[in-house]
Amino acid sequence: MTVMTEVQTEIVEGCRVPVLLKNGDGWHFAEILGKKEVNGKHMFYIHYEDFNKRLDEWVPEERMDMNKLEPPRKDQKTPKKEAASKLGSGPGSRPSSPEREIVIVNGNSTTNKKAPIVNRKRPRPEEDILLDEAVPPEKKPRQTGSMVAHNDDIVTRMKNVELIELGQNRIKPWYFSPYPQELTSASIVYICEYCLKYVKSKKCLERHLSKCLLKHPPGNEIYRKGHISFFEIDGRKNKAYAQNLCLLAKLFLDHKTLYYDTDPFLFYCMCEIDIKGYHIVGYFSKEKESSEDYNVACILSLPPYQRKGYGKLLIEFSYELSKCEGKTGSPEKPLSDLGLLSYRSYWSQTILEILIGLKPTEGNETPIITINEISELTSIKKEDVISTLQHLNLINYYKGQYIVTLAKEHMDTHNKALQKRKIRIDSKCLHWQPKDWSKRGKW
Repeated sequence: MTVMTEVQTEIVEGCRVPVLLKNGDGWHFAEILGKKEVNGKHMFYIHYEDFNKRLDEWVPEERMDMNKLEPPRKDQKTPKKEAASKLGSGPGSRPSSPEREIVIVNGNSTTNKKAPIVNRKRPRPEEDILLDEAVPPEKKPRQTGSMVAHNDDIVTRMKNVELIELGQNRIKPWYFSPYPQELTSASIVYICEYCLKYVKSKKCLERHLSKCLLKHPPGNEIYRKGHISFFEIDGRKNKAYAQNLCLLAKLFLDHKTLYYDTDPFLFYCMCEIDIKGYHIVGYFSKEKESSEDYNVACILSLPPYQRKGYGKLLIEFSYELSKCEGKTGSPEKPLSDLGLLSYRSYWSQTILEILIGLKPTEGNETPIITINEISELTSIKKEDVISTLQHLNLINYYKGQYIVTLAKEHMDTHNKALQKRKIRIDSKCLHWQPKDWSKRGKW
């Protein structure tokens, strides 16, 4: 007689198992990253495969199909998410470059209309580029920046803060942030919305607020219009605030980890103003000196203020500073998934605004503009202009030239998007002079 025995797979980190989704909408394979015991009940920290890590959660055994539990793979490695951060995602093969990168804007998308041939002189060398070659291959993440790409170890893959209280908002964090361990064991981490100091209890926060002298971020207020204000904070002069800001931001940024030397960075905090003070909405950081022309290191609008146009406002402000500097800029890569969406949307709207507003020049029936001119007008780096045009499928190749054909649907989509964009940066309200940091020694 043969006796069948079931081999029980030990539940360890790295095991894969189907998990019932929180909304009850079916099962999805997940990786087990950790386990703990709560009131005699086993809980498992899981990451849903192919889902963003912000959806990771602790689940009880009842939501796991243990009959389909798979042991860890011997060659298992943490996948690196590269696709979301690549900007040049246009079509692969293209014809060879024309002599000059000329964009002809045609208001109609009819194909039976011949595109005009433009007489052109030989350009300067820097204007003679291939469109595909203009988008550089993905580089390894730099080990500089207010935050740097992190090694995906098991500790940093697990959320360690359940809830934060910031001003009037209680917010559920998305990712790990290295707050002190004695704080992460608390059910709520309390954060002063003015100086960003973190404490372990409501009582401690009340005591702190009675002594806190700040009602706005430290540093200089460089912009104010209506209820929106921007402060520039020097990471060397206001180190404690800058480090606390990085800790807070890390709760909502997955692709980077903290870099505690804030001296080489400036932080631009956006606030909403009311009678109680200045309430932080979001921020971006920027290197004082960037060898690669990055005008943003990290950028974040806090969850309670998302989907209100503040993300685009932060991006628009960063390019307004680049215009003051007389430079073109680009955000530090890799971008998060939400960051990439925000930048794509901003670049698309800004470039379409330029193209739609063009008028024909003397002697030409059709408006003409070069990639370089778009870049200079917007301060958007040339590579980002090209990748955006490719992403929008606006570029066509015709008789030795690259032509941008704007269909009516492009204009309609653009106009609808602009109507939703209620708040914009007013350059007249910006009071800021760029500094030459190379002449300031070690800042």
